[in-house]
Amino acid sequence: MKAYFKEHKNIFWVVVSIAAAGLVTLLIGTLGVLNKPDRWMQDALFQSPKALDGNIIVIGIDDQALEEIGPYNTWDRSVMASALEALNADPARKPAVVAIDTLYTGESDPVADQKLADAAAQLGNVITATFASIGTRVEEDANGRLYFNNNAILDYSLPYQALKDVTTQAHINAMADTDGILRHAVLKVTPDGEDVYSMAYTAAKMYADTHDLSISEPETAGGNYYVAYSALPGGYYDGYSISDLIGGKITPDDFEDKIVYIGPYAVGLQDTFFTAIDHGEQMYGVEYQANVTQMILDNEYKKEAGKAIQTLLLFIICAAAFFLFEKSGIRVSSAVAAALIVLSIGIAYLLYNAGYVVHPLWIPAGVLVLYLASIAVRYVRSAIEKLQLTRTFERYVAPEIVQEILKEGTENLSLGGKLCNIAVLFVDVRGFTSMSERLEPEMVVQILNKYLTMASTCVEVHQGTLDKFVGDCMMAFWGAPLPQEDAVYNAVLTALDIVKGAAQVCKELKDELGEELNVGVGVHYGPAVVGNMGAERHMDYTAIGDTVNTAARLEANAPGGCVYISRAVADAVGDKIRTESLGGTVKLKGKTEGFEVLKILTD
Repeated sequence: MKAYFKEHKNIFWVVVSIAAAGLVTLLIGTLGVLNKPDRWMQDALFQSPKALDGNIIVIGIDDQALEEIGPYNTWDRSVMASALEALNADPARKPAVVAIDTLYTGESDPVADQKLADAAAQLGNVITATFASIGTRVEEDANGRLYFNNNAILDYSLPYQALKDVTTQAHINAMADTDGILRHAVLKVTPDGEDVYSMAYTAAKMYADTHDLSISEPETAGGNYYVAYSALPGGYYDGYSISDLIGGKITPDDFEDKIVYIGPYAVGLQDTFFTAIDHGEQMYGVEYQANVTQMILDNEYKKEAGKAIQTLLLFIICAAAFFLFEKSGIRVSSAVAAALIVLSIGIAYLLYNAGYVVHPLWIPAGVLVLYLASIAVRYVRSAIEKLQLTRTFERYVAPEIVQEILKEGTENLSLGGKLCNIAVLFVDVRGFTSMSERLEPEMVVQILNKYLTMASTCVEVHQGTLDKFVGDCMMAFWGAPLPQEDAVYNAVLTALDIVKGAAQVCKELKDELGEELNVGVGVHYGPAVVGNMGAERHMDYTAIGDTVNTAARLEANAPGGCVYISRAVADAVGDKIRTESLGGTVKLKGKTEGFEVLKILTD
């Protein structure tokens, strides 16, 4: 299975990348788990105030007017009539358009009603407000089937007849998004089968028609279109109060040939909205109308890019990013993730300036999630590899050496080896075969375990690598898997400790069983190939080469209680031990004349 995975690793990660990207795309692009933060990101990135040309002014029914004229619910329609008369005081210098962002439905005081209608007629360019109450209603389609119409007009409010006859009507409906933020405008409503356009669009069109300007009707989705705001709350309000207008303090110099919006501009009149350009401060409805009108006059329409193409791009980029994360190191992955996030946000901003509204958070969020997922995968994989490495080496070496190996990485797990200089020790029990024949098998195992436990403990104490047990023979080495400064000396100390330990075990056996146990030890130092040898599923960490063979032959020739070493070992430890050269008296199999064998003196 492991070999198959290695052979098809790229295909495996392609499949995993596609699955991961598919999950992220499902959550972000289809289920919309990031809809709210994505909209807020759109607002922060795209919406910003611009320099205004001054062709739109707002005259507020503000706190000053409420204080000077009285509470709004006590006003009769003669107040607005007086405002329109003030705007028409010099007919040669009147506004281009006057839009009244407040409803005048039903008849009230006949004198005041007529005064307002007459003032509007004399001004001649007045837009009055209508309002459609939109809700859900059961309706019947052309085939006679019933269905729920969620955009049904339940009620429609119009100006009273006299005012309606002398003005242009436009709706003032505003529909916030699900998070309560006003980002879109409703182009038109259709009561009784007749299209009624918004006040903002109607004001822009009337102004454009009288100034030889060309404007286009915005493209809508579901009847709505995106609003690119031009001013923050208060941006269109220069302190003009309707009471100042009536009192003659606002002159034609302020409003001549401009679009004049008149509407509520006091908190108590409850005509405020949180908008895309500012989530912290509410904007009055009359200023919202002014913002939309300015956008239409500037032809600054923004088209919201299709969801399908953005979802597809999200999937492709996320799949490619995750595959790259898995194929690259942490530094490259981090750089790629950062670059993709910054680049996607930058492209989203450029596309907005080119007229397209995209989801700026989709790709950055998708890339970030998959980057973090790749780190988690990397961590889990590293933890598994460390566990495998620990299990591989804890059989051979001391725990502290295992920890050092873990710092080096997991390359030691693969098949193959490397050439390095090591000190190799072999130890064997003298006369073990004849002793095994005399004793019960259970007793033989008990003696062998006691001896091997002692010997392996000596190896571990001196930070050696326990290679293998073969019957009563044990092999260990120093200098691998990690290099050691005192590899040879540690091997020699281990040999001496094993001889001493064997003497103690021999004493115990002699007292209990009347048996003796003596060991011969051989130590050699030189180059060997060290690594995992065997098959993919069954391997051993071991050393091979002439150095290993020579150590084994030194042990084979060492009498019980003796440690034989080579000249290479003696030279490496120097005067740390006392030795006696055996000259040419010991012949090692496979070695030519001149190979010097030395005996370590323990007395």
